[in-house]
Amino acid sequence: MAEETSDRPRLTHKGARTRARIVEEAAALIHERGVAGTTLEDVKVAAEVSGSQMYHYFPDKNELVQAVIDYQADAIVNRQRQALGSANGVEAWRNMVITAAERTKAKGGCQLGSLVGQLAETDPEARALIAAGFDQWAAAIGDGLRSLHADGKLPSGIDPDDLATTLLATLQGGLLLAQVLRDPSPFETAIDTLLALAIGR
Repeated sequence: MAEETSDRPRLTHKGARTRARIVEEAAALIHERGVAGTTLEDVKVAAEVSGSQMYHYFPDKNELVQAVIDYQADAIVNRQRQALGSANGVEAWRNMVITAAERTKAKGGCQLGSLVGQLAETDPEARALIAAGFDQWAAAIGDGLRSLHADGKLPSGIDPDDLATTLLATLQGGLLLAQVLRDPSPFETAIDTLLALAIGR
């Protein structure tokens, strides 16, 4: 996803690193505290930048939140591609998502999905960016499953794109249950049951 608007000058390497650090710290704070609970001042302190640097890269909070959405979506998509592209494929993906949920007991929920309830009904631009992130996520899973399907590692009757959408929906619902219960067991059950039904794992 794009990180800079086209009407702004291209960043230097140092500037790009500073901007990336700001976005990374903002993403961590927003995931922990929520959008409303995170201020530009909080991010400035966490990223160890001056006020002038902060406002140079992000004149307002909306721009920062949009950058965080892009950051979270890109990070998620990269992880999906890496797991599904590995030798173990679906098993590696399954272990990755369950390990992540177990590590935090799903506190904070999904880095992208948790933003839906905070922004989708009040910020149309943010909602569109989150939707695009989910589209990329489903596409990344679908690409990985198509490759496995072509290699004969999935049942012939499985539609990789349909399974990708179903896996993503199951993942989001399972994470929501795990978050509210502070227990990753329902998430693991949902993922394992779907994989058993879909591919006989």
